[in-house]
Amino acid sequence: MDKHRCGWCVGDSLYEAYHDTEWGVPVKDDETLFEFLILETFQAGLSWITVLRKRENFRRAFDHFNYEKIANYDQNKIDNLLQDPGIIRNKLKVNATVSNARAFMEVQKEFGSFCSYIWDFVDDKPIKNAWKNYKNAPATTELSDTISKDLKKRGFKFVGSTVIYAHMQATGMVNDHEVNCFRYHEV
Repeated sequence: MDKHRCGWCVGDSLYEAYHDTEWGVPVKDDETLFEFLILETFQAGLSWITVLRKRENFRRAFDHFNYEKIANYDQNKIDNLLQDPGIIRNKLKVNATVSNARAFMEVQKEFGSFCSYIWDFVDDKPIKNAWKNYKNAPATTELSDTISKDLKKRGFKFVGSTVIYAHMQATGMVNDHEVNCFRYHEV
C-alpha cells in the first residue's frame, strides 16, 4: 500500500525522495543549514523543483557549499559561475551567495554557530502545524518576517520572508507536513 504524502511532491520521484528523507527534518549542522539557505535564495521567484533538479550542479559549482571557500571567491570565480549552464545563472544571486557566506561566518563568530542563532528563534524546538492540505500553509509568518529582517540587518541578501519560511520548512524549524502525511509524526 502506498504511503500518503503531502500533495506538493506527489508524482515526481525526485520530489518524493526529497520529501520522504529531507524536507522538514530538523537540521542542526551549519553546513547543511548553509546549503539550504543558498538553495532557497536561488529558488526565489522559481519553483523548488527547478533548484532541486540542479542541486548536484550547485554542489559542484559552489565547492559543496563550503562557506569558507565561497566567502573568498574572486571576480574570476564569479564570472565562471555565471557561465555555468548547470546552475541558475543570476548575477545578483551568485554575488549574494558570496556575501551571504561572509555574513554567515560573522553570525557564527557572534553566536558560536549559525545553528544556535537560527534555532533560537524557535527556542530550539520545531513549530508543529496541523495543515490538512499543504495549500493552507502560509508563505510567510510573523516569525519569518522577524528572521528575514534580522538577517538583512546582518548583511544577508535574497532572504525575504518567503525565502526564510521555505528555509524553516526545509530545515525542520517548522513542521508543515500535512497531518495525514506519513512524515508528519516522524519528523
